[in-house]
Amino acid sequence: MNLSAYHPIMDIQGHIVFANNGNVVLCYKTELPEIYSLSESDFEDLHGAWFQAFKSLPISTIIHKQDVYQKASYDAKNIPNSSFLEKATHDYFMSREFIKHDAYLFFVLPLNRALNASKFTNPFRKVEKGIYKKLDHHVNDFINSVNDAVSFINNSRKVTLRPLNEHEIIANTNTYFNGFNQGFDTDIQLNKSSIDIGEHHFDVLAINSEVCFGDVVQTSKTNDKFTSDDFVFHQGFMDGLGLGLHENHIVNQIIYLDDKHKWRKLLDKKIEELNKSSNFGTQNKVILRKIEAIVAKINQDDSSRIIRGHLNIIFWCPEPGQLNNIASKIKTELKELDMVPYYPKGEERKHYFLNSYCCFTSNFSNEDLYVTDLKHAICLYINNTNYKSDETGIIFNDRQHNIPVLKDVWDERKKRIKARNFAIFAPTGEGKSFLANNILRQYFEQQVRLVIIDLGGSYSKFAKLYPNDHVILRYEQGKNLGINPFFISDVDDLTPERLEDLAVFLLELLAEQQVTKAREVAIKKVLGYYYAANLGNHSLENLYEFVDGKKDTLIQELNIGEVDFSVYNFLHILSEYVGDGLYHFLFSVGEDQTYKIEDKRLIVFELDEVKDNKELLSVMLKLIKSAIQRTIWRNRSERGIILFDEFAKQLKFGNVLESVEFYYQAIRKQNGAIGIILQSINQLPNNTTSASILENTQVIYSLRNEKGYEELQKRLSLSSHDLNQLKSIRNNLSGERKYTEMFIKIGKESNIFRLEVPKEVYAAYLTDGKESADIMQLFEEHKDMEKAINIFIKQS
Repeated sequence: MNLSAYHPIMDIQGHIVFANNGNVVLCYKTELPEIYSLSESDFEDLHGAWFQAFKSLPISTIIHKQDVYQKASYDAKNIPNSSFLEKATHDYFMSREFIKHDAYLFFVLPLNRALNASKFTNPFRKVEKGIYKKLDHHVNDFINSVNDAVSFINNSRKVTLRPLNEHEIIANTNTYFNGFNQGFDTDIQLNKSSIDIGEHHFDVLAINSEVCFGDVVQTSKTNDKFTSDDFVFHQGFMDGLGLGLHENHIVNQIIYLDDKHKWRKLLDKKIEELNKSSNFGTQNKVILRKIEAIVAKINQDDSSRIIRGHLNIIFWCPEPGQLNNIASKIKTELKELDMVPYYPKGEERKHYFLNSYCCFTSNFSNEDLYVTDLKHAICLYINNTNYKSDETGIIFNDRQHNIPVLKDVWDERKKRIKARNFAIFAPTGEGKSFLANNILRQYFEQQVRLVIIDLGGSYSKFAKLYPNDHVILRYEQGKNLGINPFFISDVDDLTPERLEDLAVFLLELLAEQQVTKAREVAIKKVLGYYYAANLGNHSLENLYEFVDGKKDTLIQELNIGEVDFSVYNFLHILSEYVGDGLYHFLFSVGEDQTYKIEDKRLIVFELDEVKDNKELLSVMLKLIKSAIQRTIWRNRSERGIILFDEFAKQLKFGNVLESVEFYYQAIRKQNGAIGIILQSINQLPNNTTSASILENTQVIYSLRNEKGYEELQKRLSLSSHDLNQLKSIRNNLSGERKYTEMFIKIGKESNIFRLEVPKEVYAAYLTDGKESADIMQLFEEHKDMEKAINIFIKQS
C-alpha cells in the first residue's frame, strides 16, 4: 500500500482534519500528569472530569484516545555541557534508552451518523474526488460541543488538551503508516500472516466484546511494586499497558457515543434472546449476566451514557520472533486485570491496524465493539505520562528509567511557588549533604551566587573545582573573620539603609528584648553622631571609646531619653567585645576584609569550631549577615542563595533561630532563596518563629527515613499521597546503576525523583570517609581538584 497514492487527508484547517471518507476530526495533543504523582482520589477526579466533558457530546461522536509508546535514546542536548562536572553528566546519560510516551485525543464526526460499518471496510479504497464535508451548521455545532468539552478538561488543571497544528497532524499520519521507521519512507505489506512495514513487524491484541471483561473495572488499582504493609500506593487501572510495558506499542481506546434509548431497546431484546438460549452454553450465561448488569446500571443512573467501545494494543519490533514475547507480556498484564484479549488474524488484523488511525475509526463494525456505560469505558483510560522536564532548572532523574529531568525549583515567574526557599530533611548517612552539593553546584553554574554557612566542612571539595570564584572563610580559635561591620571607605557609604543595618546589628548585639521605634531612632542618632565626629578607623572598639568619652554629655547633646538609650548598658554589654573583653578578638580588626568576598560567587563560612558556643555562634551569624548585606545583597537583580547546613546545631540556641528568621524576612526583598538542612523536622522548635520559617519554605526535599514521616506530614501539612510517596522511597546502592530516591514537593506538586550521577560527580560530592580523604590528599599534591578527581577515578 502506497500512502502517497491514497492519502487519507483531503484538507486541514488549523487542528481540524477533513478526511477523504467524509469524516471530520478535531485533533489534540494530551498533556497528562507525571507517572507516580497521582493518588487514588486524583484518579477518581480525572475519571469524573473525562465523564463530565464527554457525556454531553452529540450522538454519533467518536472519541479516540491514542497513547503511543516508543523505545527511544535520551538526547542530552538540554543538559549543560561546559564545566568539568557538566560534561561528565552530559556524556554519562547520552543515549540512555527509555520509553517515550505521546498521548493524543481525537474527536470524530463521521459521515455516516448511524455508526454501523460493515465488517470489513477498506479505508484506502479509491475515492474519485473524495467526500468533502463543508463547514455547515452541523459541523459547526459539533466543533462548538467539542470546544466546550475541551475547555472543561483544561479547567480541571490536571490534564491539558492542546490543538495539533497542520505539520504535527501530517507528521503523525506519515509516521503511523510508515511504521515508525526513521530515515526512510516505505510501503505497508499487509500479509495474511503478518503486517510488515520497513524494518518493523506489527501485531495486535484487542478488547472487542463484553465477554473480554472480568467482573471489576475501576479507576485505579494497587501498585504492588511500591505498596507495603503500612500503606497503599495506587496506579491507574490500565497503567501496566502504558509506561509499565517496556516495548514499542500503541494503546487505542475508541468510544462511540450512541443513542441511549435506542441501545436500551436493543439490549433488552438481546437479554430476551439470551434468556431463551442460556441453557445451551455457559458462554451465553456469562454474556447474559454482563448485559443484565449494564442495563441495571443504566436504569439506576440517570447520568449514564451508553457507548460502544473498542480497545486494542498495536505492538511492533524489528525481530518477528519477538512479537510472541511481547504478546505474552500484554496477555499477562490483562490477566492481572481479569480481562481476556481477542487475537485477530488475517483480514481482521489488517482491519484493526488500518482503522486505528484517527480518520478511519468509524470503520469498526458491531462485531468489533463492546457495549457498556461511558463511566466503565473511561476507567480504561491511561492518565499519566513520562516525567516532565522544565525549560530550565536542576537536574534530577526520573523514577522510570533514571533519565535526567530538569525541575525549575527557582520558578522565576512564580507559576508554582511564591517563595523559593527550600529545606532538606534526612537522617545522618542518607546523603543530605550530597544532595545539597548537587543542587548548589548546578545553581552555581547557572550564575547564582552562593553563601554557605557550614558547621560540617561539606562543601570545600566542590568549591575547589572553581579556584577563582570561591572563598572559604574558616573560623579558628581566637581569630576574627576579618569582617568589620562599621568600616566605610568614605562618607557616601553611610546611606540611610546602611545606618538602618548598623542600628539593627547593634541592637541585636545588645540583646534588646523589646526594640521600640524610639530605641531604633536613638541608636541611629548615636551612630550618625559617631560617624560625623570620626573620619577614619571606624570599628566597634572605636565606637565604644567614642561613647565612653561622651558618656556624661551624650544624652543631652543628642536630646534623647535615658529610657531609649542607656549609656551604662551600652558600655557594659559591649565591653565583652573590646579591649581585654572575653570576645575582643571577634572585632579586633582595623581594615575591613569583606572586599575579599565582593567578587566571589561561592562563599563558604566554616564555623565548625564555634558550633557549641552560643555567644560566638550568634555573633558570627551577625557578622556574616552584615557582610552579606554590604556585598551580596547590594545588587538586587542578582540571584543568590544562602544555605544553613547542619542547621540543627545552629538551632540549639534561641537567639540563633531569631537571627536566621531575619534572613527569611530580608530575602523577600532580594532575588534570592534560603536553604536549610535538618536531620528531622523535630529539630525545628515548635514555635511561631519556626512556623514562619516553614510557611516561607515552599520547596521540600526529603530522603529516606526509617523512623517514618508522620511528623514531617503534620508540620508541613502534606497530603496522604505525599506520605505514601515518602514511604515508597527505595534506594539502590549496589549494582551498575546506583541511585538514591528522594521526595520533592514544589508548591502543591510532588513526586519521587532519583539521583544517579557519574563517577566524577560522585567524587566531587563526597563529604567524608576514606575516599574523600584520598581525593583531598591528591588535591594537596597537585593543587588541582579536577586533576585529583580524575586520578582518583583511574586508581579506583
